[in-house]
Amino acid sequence: MPGLTAVDEDDVSSAPRDGAPTADGADRPPAPGTAVPEAPAVPEATVARLPQYLRALSALAEAGSRTVSSEALAEAAGVGSAKLRKDLSHLGSYGTRGVGYDVEQLHRHIADRLGQAASWRVVIVGVGNLGHALAGYSGFASRGFTVVGLFDDDPAVIGRVVGGLRVRPLEEFGEVVGEPGSAIAVLAVPARHAQAVCDRLVAAGTRSVLNFAPTVLRVPDGVDVRKVDLASELQILAFHAQRRAAAPAHRPSAAGPRGATGAPAGPLLPHALHRVEEVV
Repeated sequence: MPGLTAVDEDDVSSAPRDGAPTADGADRPPAPGTAVPEAPAVPEATVARLPQYLRALSALAEAGSRTVSSEALAEAAGVGSAKLRKDLSHLGSYGTRGVGYDVEQLHRHIADRLGQAASWRVVIVGVGNLGHALAGYSGFASRGFTVVGLFDDDPAVIGRVVGGLRVRPLEEFGEVVGEPGSAIAVLAVPARHAQAVCDRLVAAGTRSVLNFAPTVLRVPDGVDVRKVDLASELQILAFHAQRRAAAPAHRPSAAGPRGATGAPAGPLLPHALHRVEEVV
């Protein structure tokens, strides 16, 4: 993807460049002999916000919107417009003067960078209450993730069918996963067992782990771990709720409470659960 710069709709040059989109939105192929640069590294903070942008773009597309301004997209995603433009600049995305962003094209671009153009295999380790819920989560398939295996070490759980899959013993992990690094492991085990189980997964070739256990996992270089901690999210919300309760009473504005970005603030608990959906 050519290194285009994300700018506001008022800052875009109308002159097309080699490798840049033409006036009709199509990509102009690079001139013969022109080397196509590798995609630049994207900061982790930006990667963490990409699902928010993708969700906002999906909602806009479903509503029939074909273009969107940076301000409108930022508000829909719950971030500032300057931050959104900077994030998109890391992807090589762009706006059009007086028009904004093409919703379908930007959605496709972000989805590609998030790996949704491919199909990703997911295994869930730990089939307790949380594992059951994750196995039945309908949002995986729509985002390119397919649950291919469920594992546990509890004899009372092994052999049960959950979400159409038979729960297998952890010893069969390698047989189901196949080629090392070909699947993302979701860890839904108690904290006291998480490190030992993670070590076994890494030894079997796992390179991507989504950890729901409330503990820090130690992994070697080349293994990516993302952590989802509901208790921590609730504690953060409780901190802010307590601070508000201790502050002097004030009369809310007629427009209602506002979030940090100026967007209307939503319910507290759904916000915490929304964060979990972004990851999974």
